[in-house]
Amino acid sequence: MLPDNLLGLDRAALERFFAGMGEKPFRARILLRWLHRQGEGDFARMTDLSRALRERLGAVAEARAPEVLSRHCSADGTVKWAMQTAGGNAVETVLIPDGGRNTLCVSSQAGCALDCAFCATGKQGFAGNLSAAEIVGQVWHATRELAARGEGQAITNVVFMGMGEPLLNFDAATMAANVLIDDLAYGLSKRRVTISTAGVAPRIRELAGRVDCSLAVSLHAPDDDLRDELVPLNRRYPIAELLDACSEWLAQVGQRRAVTMEYALLRGVNDSLAHARALAKLLRPIRCKINLIPFNPFPGAAFERPAAATVQAFHAALSNTGYTATVRTTRGDDIAAACGQLVGAVTDRTRRSARHAERAAAAAVPVRIAAAPTVDSGAWPAVEAVG
Repeated sequence: MLPDNLLGLDRAALERFFAGMGEKPFRARILLRWLHRQGEGDFARMTDLSRALRERLGAVAEARAPEVLSRHCSADGTVKWAMQTAGGNAVETVLIPDGGRNTLCVSSQAGCALDCAFCATGKQGFAGNLSAAEIVGQVWHATRELAARGEGQAITNVVFMGMGEPLLNFDAATMAANVLIDDLAYGLSKRRVTISTAGVAPRIRELAGRVDCSLAVSLHAPDDDLRDELVPLNRRYPIAELLDACSEWLAQVGQRRAVTMEYALLRGVNDSLAHARALAKLLRPIRCKINLIPFNPFPGAAFERPAAATVQAFHAALSNTGYTATVRTTRGDDIAAACGQLVGAVTDRTRRSARHAERAAAAAVPVRIAAAPTVDSGAWPAVEAVG
């Protein structure tokens, strides 16, 4: 029998764990601080627990992050790790430093079952869910690495925007988010932990009852016909149902909160001023801000990034109608770490990866790679094998 991995247990679950051992629930508070504040995974070093309890913990439990398989460093400071899951797959985690802020983009599944048209992750298929410990373990590893490097700033923001659909791994994702916002663990603000979904409407309705964090929705189109093509999940939960679920979430979390609507701009597909006007009209009933994401190319992609002037015009059209709209800065695209580029290594249970390969070969789809930065030969990003 495998030992319990305590990294993924929130305070309530740890209290139940200790109660099952016949221990007082307050031990959970001590353990949370050791694991997440101190980054300590060796129970023997947790000196304010009794020696007998430390020995018992060592016999029945562990604190272990996924094994790091590789570490890639971008020219812009972005770091990407490939980490091995219990199922033998590899998922990717991205650290984006930006001045005094360190944002960590975590994966929640090995691959993705949704197959959004503009995302590399879904093209490789789906292998399974990550455990809560494997999700939190990504944060644990990044935090420990920053500390080992002597970085003054720890992780300040965590976004569930890596591989997979978090709300299709609902229990593990919400458990992990609760660890992140716990004052005894990482102590992140509820506004700095964001779960992003392609639109699993029933789970959006349940989200606030499980964890008080921020919500982002991958919208990408202002009407059902186009969104059906870009985000196949829309055929099950169309825009009206999705926005109704967002309204219910907003009613639960209060007037000072907003949904972030993510909109990937695809050249000639959804980037016209007519699309911007339709989007502005669609979202008028929803308290939201809009994050525009110029498409990040990947091998075999059927889309292109719009011209900078097109992005600026789309942004202006939204801003001029009163929306708070931002354009996401592309980071880490030279190491395939930008939004929509994460792939890892997944044993596909769906045959989707094979189908995409067959279609690409039949259509002779050109491979588009993001332009490489202009740097001296000695300044290319490092690619380091770990272990």
